[in-house]
Amino acid sequence: MNYPKKLTKEDIAYRASIELPKNSYVNLGIGLPSLCAKYIDKKRNIRFQAENGVIGFSELADQRTLDPNLMDAGGQFLSRVPGLAFFDSAESFDMIRGGHIDISVLGGLQVSNKGDLANWMIESRGIGSIGGAMDLVAGAKQVIITMEHVTKNNEFKILEKCNYPLTGKKCVNKIVTDIAVMDVIKQGLLLREIAPGWNYEMIQSLTGAKLIKNKDIKIYKVRRS
Repeated sequence: MNYPKKLTKEDIAYRASIELPKNSYVNLGIGLPSLCAKYIDKKRNIRFQAENGVIGFSELADQRTLDPNLMDAGGQFLSRVPGLAFFDSAESFDMIRGGHIDISVLGGLQVSNKGDLANWMIESRGIGSIGGAMDLVAGAKQVIITMEHVTKNNEFKILEKCNYPLTGKKCVNKIVTDIAVMDVIKQGLLLREIAPGWNYEMIQSLTGAKLIKNKDIKIYKVRRS
């Protein structure tokens, strides 16, 4: 089957950023999820939290004015803004485990149709670090997974059952990939949006779990150039 062009990581981050509500506290995972910070309008008053003990940042630093002492858990430099605060990582995890984070945006290796997440180890490699992900999927009020729909070898990442070690069970609420947006509901995975040029059959052919076709499937909201 000939497939249309897939969207970029920047497009995935932009689409995920739309899901972040005003006046919320959000934890962004390392890598692709961290790109969401680039697309947040300051008027939305979204504050980001990082496991290393920082809260209140709203944007990444300009490379010309960065401060090497201000960084998130992924080593990205932050802009100094009013309300930015640092504290012990133990307090940071108190926030996470106490249910004070509204949304966590994380990357994923595999997601099941029940919302199970595997994002810390590929068994064949035998290495990995779960970091704070286990706490985030258990403590955040909502979890959004951002990832490419299939691996570089076209192996399914969205499955009936994950075969990598799990980060958490039934913890994912929404999946945003480079071709689709899906909600995890009681019945399974509900396909809500598709990338331009794609259709349900194409996306299903690249998915290892049966997708529920929404009555009103919308076109994926891509970023403005």
